[in-house]
Amino acid sequence: MTSLPALPDVRRLLLEEEKVRELLCIEDLRFESQPAGRLMVYSTMLNYKIRKYDDSDYEAVRTMFASGMNEYIPSVFLHVLKQLWVIFVLTCLFIVLLLSSRSLLLPILAITLLLAAGRQLVGYIWSLYIDKCLTGDLLDIQRTYMQNKNACFWVAEVEDRIIGIVAAKPAEGEEAELQLKRMSVRADFRGFGIAKALSRTVLDFARQLNFRCVVLNTLMVQYEAKKMYESVGFKKYLDDDIPPLYGKLVNFTISKYRYDIVSKN
Repeated sequence: MTSLPALPDVRRLLLEEEKVRELLCIEDLRFESQPAGRLMVYSTMLNYKIRKYDDSDYEAVRTMFASGMNEYIPSVFLHVLKQLWVIFVLTCLFIVLLLSSRSLLLPILAITLLLAAGRQLVGYIWSLYIDKCLTGDLLDIQRTYMQNKNACFWVAEVEDRIIGIVAAKPAEGEEAELQLKRMSVRADFRGFGIAKALSRTVLDFARQLNFRCVVLNTLMVQYEAKKMYESVGFKKYLDDDIPPLYGKLVNFTISKYRYDIVSKN
């Protein structure tokens, strides 16, 4: 059922519906118009497939990982702003500027500029982490994952378009543990169970190779990812601080999850 917005947008939204139906090869779709002319698509059916990584996927995989991680920058910045010491510093600065200048404009302008600079700093630090991943295991995916019999990389695709990725390799220092890594699903394809299917692909891989368990790390701002992993059966066993000083300053933690593989013997 379609809820139509203002008349000038009707023709464009109908064309968008037709394109989405053609892309997904689905007839059982429900469309809802949203503010700003956006379409929300709901369905329990999606013709996607999960397969192993191929060299032709290289650029698409790296782009998807980077764009997916960049989505967390606003959440990270908001988390930083919620820290008591940050609130205290901003409040004190505002009061000092207000009393010294006897003008409301100066402290408002100063705080605004400071917040803008802080947002850029958070984005820069986050980009360093993304670059570290892109120049690490994602620099040579074939060698890191596909040429290692105990590791693998998968992609989910619809109509030859990559919409999700996940990887797995033995955890460092723990040969009996398989680590799930690089999970990412395109924003417009979330809610179809693709991330769960990718997670179960890793679990099946772990069972086939007789790993004792599957482990993974999530950041504290990855709320939806945590819920998804828990729904699959992962259990959180540790919250750990990020080692660098800035991680401790902003109370940034990594949540560690574990899924124990039940032995058939």
